[in-house]
Amino acid sequence: MADSNGNTHGYVHDKERYLARLKRIEGQARGIHRMIEEDKYCIDILTQISALTSALEGVAIGLLDEHMKHCVVDAAREGGPEAEAKIKEASDAIARLVRS
Repeated sequence: MADSNGNTHGYVHDKERYLARLKRIEGQARGIHRMIEEDKYCIDILTQISALTSALEGVAIGLLDEHMKHCVVDAAREGGPEAEAKIKEASDAIARLVRS
């Protein structure tokens, strides 16, 4: 799929893999919901939350890597304000990931 500028996103080649990973993550979230409904032990729930967080971070790192390899590199080749904007965008995304 292309963005408003006609560019494809870096993750397009791994889209199905990302969707499958997100489907597993959805299942993990439902499992945590069920654990709370069933009054499971707090530490067991926290262990599952940790696994879910790691899975989401894995998706985020993968998407960031794809963004850097494709969007940022392409913009850097062209130079100018677009390159600076893509680099700032990537830096801001990294900062958000580090804070979370």
